[in-house]
Amino acid sequence: MAVIGFHASHEQMPPSALLAHVQHAERAGFHAAMCSDHLEPWSLRQGHSGHSWSWLAAALATTSLRFGVVTAPGQRAHPAVVAHAIGTLGEMFPGRFWAALGSGENLNEHITGEAWPEKPVREQRLVESVDVMRRLLAGERVSHAGAITVDRARVWSLPTEVPPLIGAAITPTSAAAHARWADGLITVAGDLAALREVVTAYRDAGGRGPVSAQLHLSWAPDEREALAIARDQWAFGIIAPPEAWDIDLPEEFDRRTASVTEEQIRGVVTVSSDLARHEARIAEIIDTGCDAVYLHHVGQQQTAFIDAFGEHVLPTFSGGAAA
Repeated sequence: MAVIGFHASHEQMPPSALLAHVQHAERAGFHAAMCSDHLEPWSLRQGHSGHSWSWLAAALATTSLRFGVVTAPGQRAHPAVVAHAIGTLGEMFPGRFWAALGSGENLNEHITGEAWPEKPVREQRLVESVDVMRRLLAGERVSHAGAITVDRARVWSLPTEVPPLIGAAITPTSAAAHARWADGLITVAGDLAALREVVTAYRDAGGRGPVSAQLHLSWAPDEREALAIARDQWAFGIIAPPEAWDIDLPEEFDRRTASVTEEQIRGVVTVSSDLARHEARIAEIIDTGCDAVYLHHVGQQQTAFIDAFGEHVLPTFSGGAAA
């Protein structure tokens, strides 16, 4: 059976509340959890963005779930620093942690004051970062000069088993490129045909390990409420890459989506008051070849969602081993 995980959205609530929600999600029957690594929220209405690495240590220590994080080494976070964090969590919580690596968004990376590179440069920086991180997690002392610079770095506290380094991709091109180095793939579950193309591109390029998809959904007992939640919290989602990669402030995402339509919202968020519709959507995603689906209810209130899905949706997909 596929893994059904809980996505912990740092951008939408305080870290303390998010910790309580992920503990609740474990009790409700979610198999695993993941989060993103942001400095900024996507929208001013979201209003939060806790430090993911600090939070992950607390979440791993207070649950038995397997966790992952999507992060972007190379600019805001030096790859040696990211490898250090991965190594520590891997040593403390063996077999329970993975990191997905991507080329990043200007929203989070602009804070260094460095110019935001073009996509090919960011992809090269990612490839070099992955190589540096793998060498550091193998115990080497590493120096490197290229798209990133490393001077005689070493990670001293090492895990007995290196956590998987997963590729984060939205497009088939990126998915195929990640197949050269990744231990698995994570993507966003949008249009089913597009999702299938991403999965196929990764597998056809020799990609190994599990493929996971993050599903943005909005559920409430009333359909109008579910739509209002999605409009308030996830309107920015209508802005697709590459535009989304280059915007540098949440205020700009809000400005560009001030007049979002219902049709646009439903194009990027699965909005329904019908739990059977959400269950069917998860099954469709699994059918594309995904081994895990991480559910992200885009509302700031998570309790009712966790309870409803735990009782009515998760039992259909029980038995998954965390990917």
